[in-house]
Amino acid sequence: MLLTRLKAQAFRAYYNWINRKVWADHSTGQDIDTSHLVIPVSAGDMRARMYHGSAERPLIIYYHGGGWCIGNLDTHDACCRAIAHASGCTVVALDYRLAPEHPFPAAHNDCLDGTKWLIEHLEHLAPNNGTIVLAGDSAGGNLTAATGASLLPNPKIAGTCMIYPATEHYLAGLPSFTEHAKSKPLTMPILRWFMDTYLAEHAPADPETKTIFVNRRTDYRHFPPSLIITAERDPLRDDGKRLAIKMRQAGVAVSYEHYAQEAHGFASSEGPTDGHLHLINRIAEWLDSLPKKVDA
Repeated sequence: MLLTRLKAQAFRAYYNWINRKVWADHSTGQDIDTSHLVIPVSAGDMRARMYHGSAERPLIIYYHGGGWCIGNLDTHDACCRAIAHASGCTVVALDYRLAPEHPFPAAHNDCLDGTKWLIEHLEHLAPNNGTIVLAGDSAGGNLTAATGASLLPNPKIAGTCMIYPATEHYLAGLPSFTEHAKSKPLTMPILRWFMDTYLAEHAPADPETKTIFVNRRTDYRHFPPSLIITAERDPLRDDGKRLAIKMRQAGVAVSYEHYAQEAHGFASSEGPTDGHLHLINRIAEWLDSLPKKVDA
């Protein structure tokens, strides 16, 4: 356990450093007003950062990536600012608990509790139109899908945006798990370590893990319009693709975008690359297509 904690601390230090480095002097949306929240959840209080937007736009709840083990409000600050700047939406980023200190289902419980609280207090938050969009990258894409699955149907949830989401266990045998096992920055050894560390004592087949492995679901009918993003140089490529197929088969209005020249992490950890900028604009474009408010 001590070795696992030391490894997590090293991963976190590197992840924090690389994100500071690539975004130095480049972050957009620095003029956006921000405020900090403390959200009551079942385990105590959870921090959140709110980027203020327009009353005509939905409020985006953002769950950061990092394998449920690394990442925080600062590693994804530039990404959240860019989304808020391009879309005009208020964005609330959640600082959920991380493994190994807090293994499964801590992150999922925090995000579910925090999202419920935000929905209940929409009128008291930064400007929004009374609807929300759930969004996140990688492990945050998983938290997006899992939180949505737990709350739907809910008329206030206007959409979900999942950026290279992880929804399958690594034993699922997807082709991209092999084809891109050594593709950096997310290699299969790192992916396995993240998942094993978060699951801790839970075996993949445990009934409780259906929360995290959302692609085991057979019913996606209540999901709202969804945007799913995948990257080519990513072991999670086929994971997101399979999710898009299953949701479409269930009748969900899915917008699927594959970035053939990009690698895992391009949304938030490579700086303002062409891929990042295109993605941010694609998200803003998709948000424009969503219902403007909850029907009376």
